[in-house]
Amino acid sequence: MDNNIRLINNLDISKIENHREDLLRPLQDYLSQKIKQKSQINLNFICTHNSRRSQLSQFWAKVMGDFYGLDINSFSGGIEVTSCSEQTISSIRRMGFKVSNPGGENPHYKVNYSEGKVPLILFSKIYDDSPNPKTHFAAVVTCDHAEKNCPFIPGAEKIISLYYEDPKAFDNTEKEAIMYDKRSLEIATEMKYVFGGLLL
Repeated sequence: MDNNIRLINNLDISKIENHREDLLRPLQDYLSQKIKQKSQINLNFICTHNSRRSQLSQFWAKVMGDFYGLDINSFSGGIEVTSCSEQTISSIRRMGFKVSNPGGENPHYKVNYSEGKVPLILFSKIYDDSPNPKTHFAAVVTCDHAEKNCPFIPGAEKIISLYYEDPKAFDNTEKEAIMYDKRSLEIATEMKYVFGGLLL
């Protein structure tokens, strides 16, 4: 996992713009509060199809939590079930992580994110389907379509808007890999900012 540590160390949080820092602050404040309360931390990243942005957010939140020694539970869900896109998984692989694909219509990808840790399972699901929490969690909404169509999320202690542009627009183009990696690294950098800032 040395390559993964090198990747994280090379993420430059100084490039995050001020307006993005403002969007990230509610998530950081929520985490700080839960840590002070010594409460379990559950984050559920929600987007319409639970295929790209919410999956990448779930993944990088777990990676950064582990990197900074924080015990968090990271989930994702949608308001429709599709599948975790192959482009999303390919980007995670390009970042140096091992992923196994069991196949099927909605594959449950197994991602090894840290030595000795239980792999993270990425697959598309409704935001309140198993194994996602029903109570005591923050809902982090990663696209405006999901927020407009599902403004109330039962059981959420807090709803946080943290939108990302959808790399789907570049599917099957020559820019596909570049744009998926760009979005993945943007989310990774912002999660590093959020979790790393808790220790300052």
